[in-house]
Amino acid sequence: MTTGYQATPQSTALVGRVVEVEVEAIAHGGHCVARHEGRVIFVRHTLPGERVRARITAGEATSRYLRADAVEVLRPAPGRVERRCPVSGPGLCGGCDFQHVSLGAQRDLLAGVVREQLHRLAGIEYDVVVEAVDDGDGLGWRTRVEFAVDSDHRLGLRRHRSHDVIPVDPCPIAHRSLDDFTRHAWDAARVEAVASSSGELLAVVTKPGARLPRLDLTGVVDADTGKRIGGRTYVREQVRGRSFRVTNGGFWQVHPAAAEALVSAVLQMSGVVPGGRVADLYAGVGLFTAFLADAAGDTGLVYGVESNQRAARDARRNLHGSSNVRLVHAPVEAALRGNQLEGPLDVVVLDPPRTGARSRVVTGIAALEPFRVVYVACDPAALARDIATFAEHGYALRTLRAFDLFPMTSHVECVALLTRTSPPPQGSDVQVAQATQPSDLGGRESA
Repeated sequence: MTTGYQATPQSTALVGRVVEVEVEAIAHGGHCVARHEGRVIFVRHTLPGERVRARITAGEATSRYLRADAVEVLRPAPGRVERRCPVSGPGLCGGCDFQHVSLGAQRDLLAGVVREQLHRLAGIEYDVVVEAVDDGDGLGWRTRVEFAVDSDHRLGLRRHRSHDVIPVDPCPIAHRSLDDFTRHAWDAARVEAVASSSGELLAVVTKPGARLPRLDLTGVVDADTGKRIGGRTYVREQVRGRSFRVTNGGFWQVHPAAAEALVSAVLQMSGVVPGGRVADLYAGVGLFTAFLADAAGDTGLVYGVESNQRAARDARRNLHGSSNVRLVHAPVEAALRGNQLEGPLDVVVLDPPRTGARSRVVTGIAALEPFRVVYVACDPAALARDIATFAEHGYALRTLRAFDLFPMTSHVECVALLTRTSPPPQGSDVQVAQATQPSDLGGRESA
């Protein structure tokens, strides 16, 4: 029986109405697809195969699609579990998408999203498997959390699609070393809490007031000015015996196991050998650049390209002992257009922002004639669009690995290897790398 709302010419509002729907496939963004009276509804807090009562949260009678929250489960699907967070659920915190889903089922859902984006946007059928990076329960992993502050000076997270602040004490997915942050009042607009792999804690505070809590922190930084309020302005991250300086809560993977997992995948797929010529685009503080430079050796050359001033400054400190690295402080598109990278190159590694590399950057990379392109992506739709653009320039997807670096959320990290469909130039160092790499890197491409 449908409890839907029939709009009349006098009334177009649907928000708050409850409809009974059959839930279909998972969609990109943490919701599932359902249909009601011929219209698509994107429903959160549900699973494919369930029948639920869903409350409309956005949309009108004239809208092409609606948004809704599942407020009652009439027929649960396998994989549904009790939520581990008291503020997760319909109308509550928007920080997690899958608190109601078992970890195994979460990875299956994410794999389905990546498969669907590759098929729809790149025309590729690919059997994606999302890999776990640890054996944990999906909680206590997030080492960087940006908290909002409510009118009572409590730290919290935003209600889904809202500016309202929901206090959390503590946040279940936050790293346990950050628990003390939520147990104190903060005279600020926002607080980014950072826990490094070396055990250091940093608070990056927006609009700090006169009174901040007394916590045992490595440093407190003003987010707007970058100036030190107390202690240091940076933390140190440790990866494979190397130390990386990261200033003011700058970009670093938020899962403790992420850096190691991604470095391993990038090195395997890139196949860099001594003498190799490599470009690391969107290099950040130099994580991939450092290990690519080690692989290329003294006779090789690695470009590291980064536009953010603080990250570029950190990269110079982190890589000062690598004589085979040339750092380029510029937007990637400008560096490619301005011929600041001398081609041809053997390998290009890129880790762009969520929006992807886009056409001009892909075209610039193709002009450098690398045989291998290793693409690290946090958004499967952007990745698929860029893979389609690479195909126009003669590059094909060879293998792809996906990692569960954001448990309880709809985010997934992918590392894709693309290779030229024509042979590499005669004498290229990549020819040597190919001979020393396994012939199968684990790809499951079926078309």
